[in-house]
Amino acid sequence: MRVYYLLFEFLFLFLLPVPGKIGIISGFQKDYCKRRSGRCALIGYLPNEEQIGRCALSGRKCCQKKK
Repeated sequence: MRVYYLLFEFLFLFLLPVPGKIGIISGFQKDYCKRRSGRCALIGYLPNEEQIGRCALSGRKCCQKKK
């Protein structure tokens, strides 16, 4: 039974985001945006770009040039 508690604590500490670092989900979203040849925009995208997704849960947008 103690093994389950230890495993739970390990997973909790592993998934806990560190201040100043990106979280696991945000990291995956950012990598996915880069693979689609996009860039992460903090506020918005440029007039010749379109939004193709999100880079983070906090509202950053993944933008790509219009085709």
